[in-house]
Amino acid sequence: MRRFTVPTVQAGHAIGVDLGGTKILAGVVARDGSVVRRHERPTPQDSQEHVLAELEAAVAELLDDSVEAVGFGAPSPIDQARGVVVRCVSMPLENAPLRDRMHERFGVPVGLDNDANAAAIGEWRAGAGRGEDDVVMLTLGTGVGGGVISGGRPFRGWNGAGAELGHVVIVHEGRPCQGACTGRGHLEAYVSGTAVTEAAREEFGPSADAHRLVRLANEGEAKAEELLAEVARYLGSGIGSFVNVFGPEAVILGGGFGVAAYDYLRGPAEEVTRREALEPMRSTVRFAKAELGTAAGLIGAGFVGFEALDA
Repeated sequence: MRRFTVPTVQAGHAIGVDLGGTKILAGVVARDGSVVRRHERPTPQDSQEHVLAELEAAVAELLDDSVEAVGFGAPSPIDQARGVVVRCVSMPLENAPLRDRMHERFGVPVGLDNDANAAAIGEWRAGAGRGEDDVVMLTLGTGVGGGVISGGRPFRGWNGAGAELGHVVIVHEGRPCQGACTGRGHLEAYVSGTAVTEAAREEFGPSADAHRLVRLANEGEAKAEELLAEVARYLGSGIGSFVNVFGPEAVILGGGFGVAAYDYLRGPAEEVTRREALEPMRSTVRFAKAELGTAAGLIGAGFVGFEALDA
């Protein structure tokens, strides 16, 4: 195994790898959540072996004697018992034994988690959720991801596939869900960037999308503000249930659309949430915008690596 020595990187780091549908973002992460170095490369779409090879290459690009662990965040349910990526809908990766393969390749402890869980861990440890023991995070992008910190620990369920918050039903027999999901009325079908893009195109034509809708709202377009407020109320219905179930101190909104539209989503979503939530959570829960931006996933993946190291 080849090692790389970079004098500016100090000992005691993990490599975090955020696997996305279009790019692999990797970085050397310190225990305080700072990113010392980072590397980006395209995500291949032709074969599973190619995806795994590019993940190996991303780690190798950053590996040196300071790295004690590696963590991965993948857009898939994760079988934690076996260290397996179950199925990614945005790339050819299914039943992939990622943890064992990377441990054999690099010889350090390897952690593996869902990408939204990783982002939640990043915000909890180094972003908007710092200092809290109970946090719910929603990432609003192409889909809706979710992550939960409960009692100072990531919540994953018995097999590691829990906290799929975007697939909670908010409307019985409602809209069909996205992608391979066979459900109806899921939160994702109402508040994801994909769902908002569909609503924007119905109102403003085929060139509109979710981010264009935000720009129109910024320009004072009343109908754009109305559509975003409707999305926010659906979001609040989901969050109200999450608050009742998990009792978080903070609810963090992230993801590309979630951050871009935060100023329009927060008010109506918080109003509905506080209507639906029970006391004392109704009065105590706070809303926050994600602070780490596109680095949340790789920083969280770094902490997933530290978790494997400390186990």
